[in-house]
Amino acid sequence: MHPYRSVLFVPAHKPDWARKALASGADAVVLDLEDSVPAAHKEAARATARQTLEQLREEGVTAGLLVRPNALDTGMAGADLEAVTGPWLTGVFAPKIRDARDVVRWESLIDWFEVRNGAQDLEMIVPVEMIDAITNAVEIAGASPRVGAMIGPTSRHADIAKAVGYRQTPGGLETLYLRSRILLACRQHGLHALTGLWEELEDLDGLRAFADHGLDLGFRGQIVIHPSHVATVNDVYTPSDAEVAHYEALVAAVEQGEREGAGAVRFGGEHVDIAHAERARDWLVHARRVRGEG
Repeated sequence: MHPYRSVLFVPAHKPDWARKALASGADAVVLDLEDSVPAAHKEAARATARQTLEQLREEGVTAGLLVRPNALDTGMAGADLEAVTGPWLTGVFAPKIRDARDVVRWESLIDWFEVRNGAQDLEMIVPVEMIDAITNAVEIAGASPRVGAMIGPTSRHADIAKAVGYRQTPGGLETLYLRSRILLACRQHGLHALTGLWEELEDLDGLRAFADHGLDLGFRGQIVIHPSHVATVNDVYTPSDAEVAHYEALVAAVEQGEREGAGAVRFGGEHVDIAHAERARDWLVHARRVRGEG
């Protein structure tokens, strides 16, 4: 999966919001057919979502375009996917997954409508919003090659908060264990690790601190609920010129040491060796993808 820094949600029945989301610079936009669409508007939202997706691609939009269908147990997931799947779609934000069997159920639906509607290579982002999913995170992450990303849960009002019963704090300690399980599952299976959202719309300083903490933990992007948050999130999760230069120099120093017969060298006042260089190379691959350099 592309290393999305920002994944912004918009209601599927409000097409103008999708354009505003893209104008904000979001790496990916999710047209939501689930929680943000009232029951009376569900059917019409499907047609609107399809029209929006088609139009955006015709206009040359290259950002990720995903859809969150209604959950499997609603009986609406198949109709949602039938309506929106096509060559314009990047992937599916698959809600309410509890275990690997749910992943396979989503995969089967996607397989069918991908072939039927002329789509290809659709990926799944899995939000972890159920207690079972926390417990089964590793098996979920490895259940299908379509799973490209998972989300470490943080939210004051979403399903995971209700299920666990925590009280959200600015520091986020109450979800550290939950997010860490998801992060490790992502690392084990080579998935893109996203962290949950910041809900205080006006508190951009708090948003930056929250995103910085997610980056410190090892996450590489974030779910966003308002266009005003995108610039901050993108800035935090974009490797800087100085960071790239630092790691390039570190690799060069270790390689020079190897040529001279030394496995470890002094670099910037630190002891670095082959293991440091290997980590730096991995980080540089990620950094170049995010920065559009390779």
